Amino acid sequence: MLAGKRILLVIGGGIAAYKSLLLIRLLKGAGAAVTPVLTRAGAEFVTPLSVSALAGEKVHQALFDLTDEAEMGHIQLSRVADLVVVAPATADLMAKLATGRAEDLASTLLLATDTPVLMAPAMNVRMWQHPATQRNLAMLLADGVRLVGPDQGEMACGEFGPGRMAEPEAILAAIEAALSDGPLKGRHVLVTSGPTHEPIDPVRYIANRSSGAQGTAIAAALRDLGAEVTFVSGPASVPPPAGVRVVRVETAQQMLAAVQAALPADAAVMAAAVADWRVANQGAQKMKKDGSGRAPALEFAENPDILATVSKAAARPRLVVGFAAETEHVVDHATAKRARKGCDWIVANDVSPQTGIMGGSENAVVLISDAGAESWPRMGKDQVAKKLALRIAEALQNS
Repeated sequence: MLAGKRILLVIGGGIAAYKSLLLIRLLKGAGAAVTPVLTRAGAEFVTPLSVSALAGEKVHQALFDLTDEAEMGHIQLSRVADLVVVAPATADLMAKLATGRAEDLASTLLLATDTPVLMAPAMNVRMWQHPATQRNLAMLLADGVRLVGPDQGEMACGEFGPGRMAEPEAILAAIEAALSDGPLKGRHVLVTSGPTHEPIDPVRYIANRSSGAQGTAIAAALRDLGAEVTFVSGPASVPPPAGVRVVRVETAQQMLAAVQAALPADAAVMAAAVADWRVANQGAQKMKKDGSGRAPALEFAENPDILATVSKAAARPRLVVGFAAETEHVVDHATAKRARKGCDWIVANDVSPQTGIMGGSENAVVLISDAGAESWPRMGKDQVAKKLALRIAEALQNS
């Protein structure tokens, strides 16, 4: 898929730089040519010799290399590639690009390029969550920079949380998606998936049986058609797809905030099974039995309606697709939901226990649109996702 493609790989400073060596091997194995740029900090973690040996090309490090500069090397480097990949993308490199600073070869290339840029952030969890980094991230996304990761997990420093660089295989998938010539190339699609968990107290929560499998499959299918996908997921039991921007949330309120932050988008596929209610009087401490036989009185508050909010937003996507999981009168309920929410399509299914659909590998859906109700035969969730993604691509091309 990457045969004949040239990747300009910027390796920033951080312990995750060692993963860039495997990424180079994967890129070369996929047929791509890799031109490596190693920052001064990056050279503290991987050597120019190891990078050059794997890439089979000279490693570029200095901005003022007289031989290269005689040929305007730093300008040429920034423009001959099909994609610029920054892995690891440190907080410093993100800040430099977001604020237009060109202080070394890497930042100069990023500022001088007219080639798409894909960043794989890697940093301490506190650095990632710092308001300054989040502001820079918002600016980069608004400027069209693609993102893969960061993942959540244990850091080299011993802390746990978001900030781990995506695995090389996931970065490779993101590169393939970015260079895809599919019908959704250049489109941004927002996908929500999984359940939400609404706390009762610090150890208990209200949830549903959604596995997130259908939403994950849809995000992957859209990615494979060339879309840039923002994947907002509750605590699903299936892992998120590679090659998409993953935003993890727990509650409906957090999901709404993440969705609004991801707009604008060309299309939104709201496949998450969002809890309708949350506990208004959740306990600050674990609730315990008191021997009286009386259960604690839980007070419920209605959760925000994410689908209706997106459908009526000022930055409304051109196509909004909702989901309706029903146990009876599927078409009638889904048709009414589409009118009530204001979305364009509703993908409805019967999730009664006897169907085995909730948490299973197959789905049987009805697509509700202006054209009426179209029943699809039962098939694997991957096949449903591919069919829906093609319909979305067709709708965006014709709108």
